[in-house]
Amino acid sequence: MANINRVVLVGNLTKDPELRHTPSGTSVCKLRLAVNSRQKDAATGEWGEKPNYFDVTVWGNQGENCAKFLSKGRPVGVDGRLDWREWEAQDGSKRQAVEVIADTVQFLGSRDSGGEGERQFVPAGAASGGDDFPPAGADDDIPF
Repeated sequence: MANINRVVLVGNLTKDPELRHTPSGTSVCKLRLAVNSRQKDAATGEWGEKPNYFDVTVWGNQGENCAKFLSKGRPVGVDGRLDWREWEAQDGSKRQAVEVIADTVQFLGSRDSGGEGERQFVPAGAASGGDDFPPAGADDDIPF
């Protein structure tokens, strides 16, 4: 039987990204993501939103981009895997956590355009000439 460990989340950042570096110089960025689920309140019978919070780790250049371009409240899509870790705290107690190790982070929505010279994130390939798509109006004779 095959093992599958895949997570896809879309939500909003609950705080600004935290960028750090390992002793060898590798970038690692920590994100905190809130994803709402709709659920019915047993007492009132009304539908509402229940937030679920996830810790996300992003490695390398992608982590640097997250720290540079993302901020609290921004919507993001994360594709990755779950990772369970265990460690001993300073007080000697054993601690455990499950986190998402991101393979890709998609920046959603738009940045608040506060400054005139602020750089906008452009995903790789989006700035190319657009040769993959025909010019507008080229498919007008398609019957659907």
